[in-house]
Amino acid sequence: MGHTRFGSRRRVALSALCLTIVVVAAGFYWYATQGPSPAHAARSPAVPGVPVSIAVAAQQDVPIYLTGLGTVQASFTVGIHSQVDGKLQEVFFTEGQHVKKGDLLAQIDPRLFQAALDQAKAKKAQDQALLISAQKDLERFKSLVLKNIESQQNVDRQQGTVDQLKASLDADAAMIETAQTNLDYASIRAPSDGRIGVRLVDPGNIVHASDQGSIATLVLTQPSAVLFTLPARALDDVRAAMARGPVEVIAFDQDNVRELATGKLLLIDSVIDQSTATIRLKAMFPNGDEKLWPGEFVNARLQLGTYSNAVVVPPAAVQRGPQGLFAWVISGNNTAEARPIELGPTTKDLAVVSSGLHDGDRVVTGGQYKLKRGAPVTIASPPVAASGRSS
Repeated sequence: MGHTRFGSRRRVALSALCLTIVVVAAGFYWYATQGPSPAHAARSPAVPGVPVSIAVAAQQDVPIYLTGLGTVQASFTVGIHSQVDGKLQEVFFTEGQHVKKGDLLAQIDPRLFQAALDQAKAKKAQDQALLISAQKDLERFKSLVLKNIESQQNVDRQQGTVDQLKASLDADAAMIETAQTNLDYASIRAPSDGRIGVRLVDPGNIVHASDQGSIATLVLTQPSAVLFTLPARALDDVRAAMARGPVEVIAFDQDNVRELATGKLLLIDSVIDQSTATIRLKAMFPNGDEKLWPGEFVNARLQLGTYSNAVVVPPAAVQRGPQGLFAWVISGNNTAEARPIELGPTTKDLAVVSSGLHDGDRVVTGGQYKLKRGAPVTIASPPVAASGRSS
């Protein structure tokens, strides 16, 4: 009986010991897997960094440009007209041909003008012969007056005849000059060097000095001008640039990609267009290769000056928030920091930062929408220094 009770107590103690071991083991397992032990914390996965693209703020000299839309104008444009009435007898130019000043371009039938010239010359010769005869009679009358054979009245009358014939000779000279001019006008010559355009009147047609339409158009494209506009607020800056010396202007195509020609600013228009708040400017280009064509639309880029040692970043690094402009800057431990900035001129290639950044700062140019202050980052592409020519 006593032995039985002893065995029962032993089993109870053994069961309690086993239960205690199980509870301790379970607690240790929980502690090892869920508890805040240093070993567990070390095994926790790290927060992944936000992948970003970056550029390095650089310090460099940056040209300052203003760009305006303009049109090309030839330096000389003239419609070729006839200055006399007549039949267009012959055309000596080829459409698109380069001609020199004084080259014969077309011929009006000259026969009527030649006849008028010949008639005027004959009239002058006739009056000249009459003058010679009248002058001889006047000399005879004067000698007879001295002998009291002729009256002074007849001498005075003969003197009037001589004076009248002299006036007729002056009129004849004017008629000859008029006829000669009309004959010269029958030969139409180039008033300047240039290129002839499309012929608008064919030989055989009757042309008049009063015709509105021209026979052709002559344009001189070397040099050429570009008339373009800029905002009126740029007036003082442009005038200051002109006061420092010649201002360079570069003409680009309509897409503002391909450079066509380089010239100099000639003038600023004398008035501001109040309806558009713009000013007109005119630049001249040598145009030796004729890349500028009259009537063509171009983008005129005017260089005002240069920012020296300016801090520049790609425009993609500039962000706008409720507090104004800022840029995400990557610190030394690869975390993001939003830094307020102030901008100078911005182009498609560069943004000049007047304050907020320094040479060598790493700025985020891609992936900003995922960033928070202090967030770790991973650089998705090698850092690129901000550089390039503004446009």
